[in-house]
Amino acid sequence: MGKKPHLSMTHFAQVHGPPHIAKAFGTQLLVIGSSSTAATEILKTHDRLLSARYVPQVTPYNDSLLDGMSLVWASGCTDKWKFLRALCRTELFSAKAIESQAILREKKVGEMVDFLGSKEGKIVNIGEIVFTTIFNTLANLFFSKDFLDFNQGEASGLKGMIQRIMQLATTPNIADFYPIFAGLDLQGLKKKAFKFLNEMYGVWEVLIKERRENHGYDVVKKLDFLDVFLANGFTDDQINTLVNGQTLLPQQLNGHWLSLLKNKEAMNKLQDELNKEINTSSVKESHISQLPYLQACVKETLRLHPPAPFLLPHRALETCEVMNYTIPKNSQVLVNVWAIGRDPTIWEDHLSFKPERFLGLNLDFKGHDYEFLPFGSGRRICPGLPMATKQVQLILASLVHCFDWSLPNGENPTTLDMNEKFGITLQKEQPLLVIAKQKL
Repeated sequence: MGKKPHLSMTHFAQVHGPPHIAKAFGTQLLVIGSSSTAATEILKTHDRLLSARYVPQVTPYNDSLLDGMSLVWASGCTDKWKFLRALCRTELFSAKAIESQAILREKKVGEMVDFLGSKEGKIVNIGEIVFTTIFNTLANLFFSKDFLDFNQGEASGLKGMIQRIMQLATTPNIADFYPIFAGLDLQGLKKKAFKFLNEMYGVWEVLIKERRENHGYDVVKKLDFLDVFLANGFTDDQINTLVNGQTLLPQQLNGHWLSLLKNKEAMNKLQDELNKEINTSSVKESHISQLPYLQACVKETLRLHPPAPFLLPHRALETCEVMNYTIPKNSQVLVNVWAIGRDPTIWEDHLSFKPERFLGLNLDFKGHDYEFLPFGSGRRICPGLPMATKQVQLILASLVHCFDWSLPNGENPTTLDMNEKFGITLQKEQPLLVIAKQKL
């Protein structure tokens, strides 16, 4: 399968078909759906039976603990998981909550614009700057505090911990192929993951302790989501695990930026739209609804570069039949949304970046259109979807509206390397280095 299994499995599906591919890795059966029809069956028709989560053996917590602590990695859709999901939907991701958070998102994007302005004419790693912006937005929602600095390098501090944890999560682990070896941790991956997670949790541990001492469990005035956790009697482990689940959100914006840099015509169209609709020096979230071409650019990039190429792994709760194929109990089930987004039977000129295809097309990424599922669908759809899309659109619009961009040494943007590194979320293999020039 190589280092890019989403590419390998797409090729296997094209050559061998039908839309399901099953492979045995040791004693573990892996079933992959690579068509919109298969996605519909897995995420809609049989959503209840296939909505359990396959938890990688590198995870230092057992399933029973995760079921009571994690929204993303709970092994099943239990009553505790339903309570966590309802709480997050109400307090963090509801329409009212998202609207109330607009001022914070605009503030953090403004800080990003100011930093880039101070670096005018200098080479910057735009991926790291965007990551810092999104992570600090989340940190303020949870803890009312920034945790990252724009001048902090990728391998240092909290940012480095997150990257190492993500790498461990996708490192081939013999215990995933032969669960009988899980308790031995032969490669030491679980030990390393436990160490890095504890280091990461230590960053905000003192904040939780102070807030508990000041407010206890009887929190009346809710300043941030930590107050919501405390008011509901959450333990430190529950808080840490829930916050950790949201660190997946800042992982991917390079695809949007690369696609526009490589496509001068699309960039010019987006700049024209922004100039026409926005008469202020900064972009507000209230502007987004007036920017259909911006929204089309975001959708087209998500089609070609979905954040998680296989989504997060599902697991069969019991043996079931899908499209006349038997899927045994506890099989790992993946949906190759990367392949679906590039399916030539669905998308005309499927490898080209053409935002125009989404103009006037009633197709969104909220999990109802199974030919376009960058955030998943069904019970396990990405809980942060409403906030993530708001943030991405605001950042992208601000970068294009406030700056003109070029590559170091006068490089031609059309020659940019679009290769991606496989992980829980796709990352560009090489960092994207650019030069910003402020617009007058």
